[in-house]
Amino acid sequence: MLDFDPRSSPPRCLCAADSPEGGPLFLIGIFRHLCGHFFWRFISCRLLGRQLPASATRKHGPPNDEYKNQASGQRFKEQEGHSTSNLKGRRQKAIRIAIRKAYALLSVATALTLAACSNLPSPPVPTPPPPVTKDVQRVPDEAVALDALLAEVDALPLPPAQTRARSLWQPVRWREVPGLGQDQLHALWNAWIRSCERPQGTWQGICREVRPLALASAETQWTWLLRRFQAYRVSNPDGSTPAGLLTGYYEPVLSASRLRTATHTVPLHGAPARLPPHQAWFSRQEIDTLPAAQTQLAGRELVWLSDPIDALILQIQGSGRILVREPDGQERTIRLAFAAHNGHPYKSVGRWLLDQRAITDPSWASIKQWAIQNPTRVNEMLWSNPRTVFFREEPLDGLDAQFGPKGAQGVPLTPERSIAVDSTSIPYGTPVWLATQGPTLSTRRLVMAQDTGGAIVGAVRADYFTGWGPQAAQMAGGLKQALQLWVLWPR
Repeated sequence: MLDFDPRSSPPRCLCAADSPEGGPLFLIGIFRHLCGHFFWRFISCRLLGRQLPASATRKHGPPNDEYKNQASGQRFKEQEGHSTSNLKGRRQKAIRIAIRKAYALLSVATALTLAACSNLPSPPVPTPPPPVTKDVQRVPDEAVALDALLAEVDALPLPPAQTRARSLWQPVRWREVPGLGQDQLHALWNAWIRSCERPQGTWQGICREVRPLALASAETQWTWLLRRFQAYRVSNPDGSTPAGLLTGYYEPVLSASRLRTATHTVPLHGAPARLPPHQAWFSRQEIDTLPAAQTQLAGRELVWLSDPIDALILQIQGSGRILVREPDGQERTIRLAFAAHNGHPYKSVGRWLLDQRAITDPSWASIKQWAIQNPTRVNEMLWSNPRTVFFREEPLDGLDAQFGPKGAQGVPLTPERSIAVDSTSIPYGTPVWLATQGPTLSTRRLVMAQDTGGAIVGAVRADYFTGWGPQAAQMAGGLKQALQLWVLWPR
């Protein structure tokens, strides 16, 4: 609107919404500003029958000087004795003419005012302050949904216990599983889908349900899991609960040469052609010293390492990522995966050194330091473990590089989601709830039983695959702590 203050000049433009008076005052302000006191004086004079001053008519009158002529005619006609009624008619006509002129001026003024106001920026609309709310802690909707779901599934009757060769599975309510609902199941689903590449028995039907749930929400995955599976606490065959043992393993990353050199003298072999199945072949010491064993391994060298301790580590871990230098000088990364072993039992070199009182800390750093200080006794230490592992070479690129080596189930391992178990206690492909607390790892999560190992024996025994690289090596080397296991089996 046009907000006119008679004490200010010039007037200021405002939008009609800026004033509570709205439209009526908008028109009155324009009218008063443009017409001024002259219009009101003109109207009052005509209504009361008085003449305007001559100066006023000359200043404000129309170009044809109509008001002056009308005044002269009035005096002449009064002299001639004309009636009062005719005078009244002339006054009304003059009023109508004045009103029409005022309307014309008002229309022009309104158009000019609106055009000027349209070019001004709109005043900012103040943002109302946020409502004051009380700080009330709400229970997350997911927790409410999970609690209701647990009440539903725990109301079902428990099935009987299941007996395995080296363990007893005792059914439990889902609420008895520690840390339930805290795990991110989408991180587990990749490992589960990998297991479904080689499903066995019961799991073939389950895998048809697992794949479509890979992109489902966490709530959908948990709902399916709790309704579809029964949890069993893993215990000894007599029903007692052992302390359990969790260790770790990883995929070493090593440098090697395709050919023997002055610095790379330790070979890693492929399996010999005449390796007898399920029988003991030459021991580690015999492979290093007997010509008969060396003859059978001649030409089966895959790569050469510079450190015999690294070769032992690779054999214990079962596989590794190798940056190998080819004869033409180029380097590429390959994987050496477990192929077979010589049939002898595994013996820990760390335990041998502890029994010899040679070290007090059975870490690989301590073992390597002892080897540097005692080079003439290195073979003696190595031969204390009669087992030797043979490898096969695999390419390592694309998707394969995102996963670990294939485990005993025949599927690639997933870091921190795959475990090695005693397959006579827990079948391959079984989802297992793992709970452990210690200085190296404290976690409660769902993992997949996808591998095994010579030292992995017993009901509650697992080897935790930590991945590859230095951090994985550090975690795996520090893992030796108590363990609890629950298997999930289809209802």
